[in-house]
Amino acid sequence: MTVRSRSAATALAGLAATAIALTACGTGEQAPGGGDKIKVVASTSAWASVVQAVGGDAVDVEAIISDPSADPHSYESTPQDAAKVTDADLVVFNGGGYDEFMEKILGSSGQGKPAIEAVKDEHEGEPAGEPAGEHGAHEEHGHEGHDHSANEHVWYDLHVVQEVAAQVNAELSKLQPAKAEQFGQAAGRFAEDIGKLQGRVGELGDQNRGKPVIVTEPVAHYLVEAASLQDITPPEFVKAVEAESDPSAAAVAAIQNAVNSKQAAAVIYNPQTESPVTRNVRSAAEQNQIPVVEMTETLPQGKTYVQWMDAQITALQAALTQNR
Repeated sequence: MTVRSRSAATALAGLAATAIALTACGTGEQAPGGGDKIKVVASTSAWASVVQAVGGDAVDVEAIISDPSADPHSYESTPQDAAKVTDADLVVFNGGGYDEFMEKILGSSGQGKPAIEAVKDEHEGEPAGEPAGEHGAHEEHGHEGHDHSANEHVWYDLHVVQEVAAQVNAELSKLQPAKAEQFGQAAGRFAEDIGKLQGRVGELGDQNRGKPVIVTEPVAHYLVEAASLQDITPPEFVKAVEAESDPSAAAVAAIQNAVNSKQAAAVIYNPQTESPVTRNVRSAAEQNQIPVVEMTETLPQGKTYVQWMDAQITALQAALTQNR
């Protein structure tokens, strides 16, 4: 089982995008000045791509984690990462204990820096000096079946991504007011693209409503939920994964039985948290001719967020059609 450094407290009070006010000498002066690009640091390539879509050529965006094979849960930050965050004009991160290294850097050296947090853990300290609940942009979802109320993989929730983009638009417009119209237009185009993805997910749900799927880890929970699919992964297996421990023999037997009896229309597989147990689940699915759909935590090289998500929706649609 992949070892993770996720915060022990992962209950979400609600999904929110937190914009933290700039406190440069208390003057309200906008920054950066002139024609300089706005320096933005994001925790992962997914959020970096959202920023790039809104900021375009006016931003210089860098993701701390861009390796498509890396597991962000277990990432340990470096002094170089801290320096990048300190020098940034804006920081965008996931929150909820997912990219805890960013929260630590902001807490130690990023006080007062403009930052956007996609999801807020009710048990965390208040981020970078901003009172909890300020600039809230998303209400908590209700969940059926397994208790995924603490699921931090919110970039698979298209509503949250759209809201984070809106917060990016607002913050970039504060930093460079002269380009506010440019940012607003780009945010509008991005919102249209997200709307098209939401339409595709809706169609997928209409065609496959209630179809059972198994997940090796609930990374794509929000997409599965939006597509009205039924997650039949044995609860004991999910609980072990969420507790960052190896599943019990009984839990492994339960998921293997579900695969071998062909109860699922597809298996959704996260290769970035691969372990011997999940590899065995994948092998069993392939032997039983159950389609395996890879859904990752970071973008493939050379892909934008929209292209990446569109490709994953297409792959899931193809898998479910194969077993229709």
